[in-house]
Amino acid sequence: MIRILLAEDEDSMRTYLARALENAGYEVVAVDRGTHALPLLTEQHFDLLLSDIVMPEMDGIELAQRCAQVSPTTKVMFITGFAAVTMKASREAPQAKVLSKPFHLRDLVLEVERLFDGTMAHANL
Repeated sequence: MIRILLAEDEDSMRTYLARALENAGYEVVAVDRGTHALPLLTEQHFDLLLSDIVMPEMDGIELAQRCAQVSPTTKVMFITGFAAVTMKASREAPQAKVLSKPFHLRDLVLEVERLFDGTMAHANL
């Protein structure tokens, strides 16, 4: 099963995204900040880091850069509602996919499936 580490500081969004990804057949571990995600990346295997960019303590871009060091096989996808932050992410973490808010849960699941070449059958959302 594909394992996703979700780092999102907004409680309702974190719950919403985790539930949608679990319903689509993914295993999800959700945390509320990058500083909580980083130790998990060193201790466990994750196929995908799905991270908000704007978070307290450690932003998603720094988290992705640290992820590349400690878990280089983990793919990265950002979620953000800020266009300027999207451009910064594209510059500083060019290998990462950026999904801009607002988006439909179906779009999120489809983007995750694309990252893994559609190896997962997704549930109807």
